[in-house]
Amino acid sequence: MRFVYIVTAMALTWALGGCCQKMNVQNEQTTREQFSVYPIGRVVRKDGKTMIVVDREYQPGLLGLDKQRHVHVIYWFDKNDTPEKRSIMQVHPRGDVANPLTGVFATHAPFRPNLIAISRCDIVSVNDNVIEVKEIDAFDGTPVIDLKGDFFFYYKPQEKQTLKLQ
Repeated sequence: MRFVYIVTAMALTWALGGCCQKMNVQNEQTTREQFSVYPIGRVVRKDGKTMIVVDREYQPGLLGLDKQRHVHVIYWFDKNDTPEKRSIMQVHPRGDVANPLTGVFATHAPFRPNLIAISRCDIVSVNDNVIEVKEIDAFDGTPVIDLKGDFFFYYKPQEKQTLKLQ
């Protein structure tokens, strides 16, 4: 198995032009691509409960989620969609000026170039097309664009093996 890792590392080093190659980022330009993202559901707050209500057409995608403890909810900060708010690149985390000014990519701030948010939520229950979660940092009606189950539900990292030197 170690051989596979060594060969893979050597191939990547060769493909990337060696481990010491400097990247020239001064002349690179960002390509402005556009992507279409459609909501698959909405955040609903009702009767003291917080729910992700998934559109019925996506309900089959919830199969097995009821056996997991957490779900990552990817949603759109739709209430912040203005050019001014999208241009903010530094914030005081949690809106607290006592926190140092920090780049938005190092925070979960709702102000960013693309208004994508992610929250890891504890699952209370899954019934039909409704996932009840303990809490989410999103407003009622917020569009949900994707769900990702608990990564570690299926991925079980192997215990670290100590190398035995001969």
